[in-house]
Amino acid sequence: MATESAPPRIAKELTIGQLAERSGVATSALRFYETQGLISSRRTSGNQRRYHRETLRRVAFIRVSQNVGMPLGAIREALGRLPEGRTPTRSDWAEVSASWRADLDARIGQLVRLRDDLTECIGCGCLSLESCMLANPYDVCAREGSGPRRLLEDGSPRGRCRT
Repeated sequence: MATESAPPRIAKELTIGQLAERSGVATSALRFYETQGLISSRRTSGNQRRYHRETLRRVAFIRVSQNVGMPLGAIREALGRLPEGRTPTRSDWAEVSASWRADLDARIGQLVRLRDDLTECIGCGCLSLESCMLANPYDVCAREGSGPRRLLEDGSPRGRCRT
C-alpha cells in the first residue's frame, strides 16, 4: 500500500540565494535594492539575510518598473507609499502606473524625436554644418540652453528651436 507524502512546506522566509533563484535577479542586485531601501531583510544570528516571501512581489514590481524606464527614485517613492511590510497589489500597480503616465508619455515623445532626428542631426550642430544650417540656422538652439536642445525639449515649436 502506497503512502501519500505531505505537500512540501513553503518557507515563510527565503535566503538571498532562494530569492535570487525565484525572482531571476542576481544576488548583487538584491543587495543593491536593499541598500537603496527598495526591499528589506532581517539578519539571522549568523548575520545571514532572510527575506519574507512577499519580497518576491516587490522584486517583480521593481523589475517591471525598471523595464518601463522608471528611475529607482520613483520606484522607491512608489513603494514608500505602501504600508510597511505590505506588498504591491494589482490596485496599487494601477495607481502607480497611472501616476507615471505623464512621465512615460514625455519619455516616449523624446524617444520618437530621437528616432526621427537621429539620421539628420543630434541637435548640437557638430555632425553636419550643411545640414544643421537648415535645421539650426544661426545657432538659434543656443538661446534655449546647452546640449542637444531639439531632442531634450517637449516637441513644441519653441522647444524645437525653430525661428
